[in-house]
Amino acid sequence: MELSPFMKSLGLKYPIFQGGMAWVADGKLAAAVSNAGGLGIIGAGNAPGSAMAEEIKIAKSLTDRPFGVNVMLLSPHVEEVVKVILENKDNITLVTTGAGNPSTYLKQFKEANIKVIPVVGSVALAKMMERVGADAVVAEGMESGGHIGRLTTMALVPQVVDAVNIPVIAAGGIGDGRGMAAAFMLGAQGVQMGTRFLVAEESKVHPVYKKAVLKAKDIDTMVTGDFAGHPSRVIKNKMARNYINLEKAEAAKDNPDYSALEELGNGSLRRAVQDGDAKTGAYMAGEISGLVKKEQPAAEILHDVYEQADKLMGGDK
Repeated sequence: MELSPFMKSLGLKYPIFQGGMAWVADGKLAAAVSNAGGLGIIGAGNAPGSAMAEEIKIAKSLTDRPFGVNVMLLSPHVEEVVKVILENKDNITLVTTGAGNPSTYLKQFKEANIKVIPVVGSVALAKMMERVGADAVVAEGMESGGHIGRLTTMALVPQVVDAVNIPVIAAGGIGDGRGMAAAFMLGAQGVQMGTRFLVAEESKVHPVYKKAVLKAKDIDTMVTGDFAGHPSRVIKNKMARNYINLEKAEAAKDNPDYSALEELGNGSLRRAVQDGDAKTGAYMAGEISGLVKKEQPAAEILHDVYEQADKLMGGDK
């Protein structure tokens, strides 16, 4: 399977991005993915600039391969994070962005020779990102874990591919070579996977959280935050059920107040990742969880996914 010119320009062996998951995607995981030929990405989330500087330092100490950073544009520390990225421009190949419009920082990134790839959930947003100068987009369907949009990957990706002239990376519900091959048939030039890397050996996710992903069945995820306007896909647990019950009760009121929901959600992902807390922790994971059955080194994940996709696309002929 021939890599596209864009993927070759990133110096990749495999056209696979590791999702920039907050609290999960640290310097160690990103370096492991990059060393194996994929594109490792450090997730900034709501972390301050100092924490990002430390994770970038860790990644630099573990790999001389390209890696990226995911910038959450609604973070209160976004200015610090951008500054740290620019200070490390010689090591960072690209940034992916979420929760906002990256145009404010696009000129600075471009001048630093850092590619900008926003995550989008609609055709309109993809077209807007192309207009402001994005190098590519990640078209992410609602099958993915964490914060999601409204369209499925199968419906979203080909429409985005038809609507823009920049490369499209597919994400959401992709966990093996079959998903990767399907994404290529839809016109994507690469894929981004998050849930599959949650259970990588190099992932710092708590063993209890990993076990929940590995034991999950096809129907074991649910979407919270729909009523409040911030839908997020998580594995069903006590925290998720409590959240849904509170959300429904509040939505039934004439003047709903979702402040209690915000309080319940604050720190929930951190508690899940660090402590494996099922009572107050949000186990963010995609619908593909039911397909993920074993913990593997990142290098093995990349190899297995690519080899399966390559064979399905005729690479073994």
